[in-house]
Amino acid sequence: MLSPEYEPAAAARIGIIDIGSNSIRLVVFDGLRRTPIPVFNERVLCGLGRGIQETGRLSPDGVAQAHENLARFVSLAGSMGVSGLDVVATAAVRDAEDGAAFVADIERRYRIRVDVLSGEEEARYSGLGILSGIPEAHGVMGDLGGGSLELVAVDRGALGDSVTLPLGSLRLLQATGGRHRDLDKTIDKSLSRLPWLKAGRGAEFYAVGGAWRALAHLHMAQTAYPLRVIDHYTVPRREMEGLLSVLMLQSPQSLAAVPGVAAQRLETLPVAARVMRRLLRKMRPRQVVFSAQGLREGILYNRLPPAVQREDPLISACRDMAQGLSRFDVLGEELLAWTAPLFPNEDDADRRLRLAGCLLADVGWSEHPDYRAEHAFYKAYRLPGVGIDHAGRAFLALALEARYGGGVHDSVRTSARGLLSEQTARRATILGLALRLALTLSGGSSGVLGHAALRLDKNSVSLTLSEEGREFAGTAVRNRLNALASALQARPELVLAEAPARRRG
Repeated sequence: MLSPEYEPAAAARIGIIDIGSNSIRLVVFDGLRRTPIPVFNERVLCGLGRGIQETGRLSPDGVAQAHENLARFVSLAGSMGVSGLDVVATAAVRDAEDGAAFVADIERRYRIRVDVLSGEEEARYSGLGILSGIPEAHGVMGDLGGGSLELVAVDRGALGDSVTLPLGSLRLLQATGGRHRDLDKTIDKSLSRLPWLKAGRGAEFYAVGGAWRALAHLHMAQTAYPLRVIDHYTVPRREMEGLLSVLMLQSPQSLAAVPGVAAQRLETLPVAARVMRRLLRKMRPRQVVFSAQGLREGILYNRLPPAVQREDPLISACRDMAQGLSRFDVLGEELLAWTAPLFPNEDDADRRLRLAGCLLADVGWSEHPDYRAEHAFYKAYRLPGVGIDHAGRAFLALALEARYGGGVHDSVRTSARGLLSEQTARRATILGLALRLALTLSGGSSGVLGHAALRLDKNSVSLTLSEEGREFAGTAVRNRLNALASALQARPELVLAEAPARRRG
């Protein structure tokens, strides 16, 4: 088992090579932190587990291709300055009779250590990957690979029952020849031994793994969904079951004509669809939530101390981004407190999103003035961090667009607004205009907002500047206040403290 290590002062890149049954992947992250960002991600479909059902051994062609690409991956990691490289192998290497020899050959050739994860470890890391991105996750996580399926119960920060099943899409295809009746019998037999799956009824099913992400991409394409971000993409169970029922009966030839289906998934996608369909029938969750976080992210998360693990992933990601992109030193908390009078009835979830918006309020400054609103909009809409659903992305995008004065194409703005209620979209605009006023008033300098106070009454919104702050008033400030008041459907009031009387000589 990989040992936890944490060096908070180290910003060096870290990498993971994941040797799976169907693919081998190298991911290099920008550092060991709460929300690490991938700076490099490459996958090769080697098919190590192809034929293992008949021979008990790894595919010779897969082994040759694996060595070719492992040499590349190790060399790339070295050239990128990766300070720590974890190499893990999963189901195919774990189960093959020549798996140990394959690992020994890798370690000898490339002078790296390979950890062959047990089924229990693989399930645990995949579960931790879900919790790293969705700390409040409640239900069951399923990670489908080529050789195995890991299932883990998750309950708001804790892992529960877990199992590894020989239901990988490649393994099932080879074991049954793709015969529908045999597939169903094999899947149902394994699932019948898991009574704890019924505890997930009415909760969420969190889907992890390349084959299931392909299902999400296909659903997006079929429904013309406006935001092509897999993480937190959510589909009601019955709607997902409808798509699965069609896909699992398709041949590779018929799937080849379907937009959104990658060529390398044509053979195994119907099997992956059938596994999910049988699992949803057994579990009966409320909806399917797709996740981009899994085994690799779980390995990194495991290395963090508990205090860092408890940090909010969204807020942590926004802080990191703000530190790298902001010009000045206005803190998110300063903007959060200053804008609070405009949002008297918000709950914790609303306040969390408002803090994220405050942290990101200055991320567009380096762009051309004509494109700042568009840049900031997409920065939030396609935020690389985790811990936020698609509605949250739309909220932040609309808020930052308003903060920079608007200008995003109407169709794009409309697509984002379609993910929100009218009331929530209006709240995003109000936040953005309040941030625009704050940064105009202060110039981005910390402390200035302490001399200014916002107040929202039934019919008016007032900005009161103290004796020390009255000199910061001007035409631009009045214009920003007027725009905010218009969005609030209130009367603007600028209140200036009286200037101190001058002494006569």
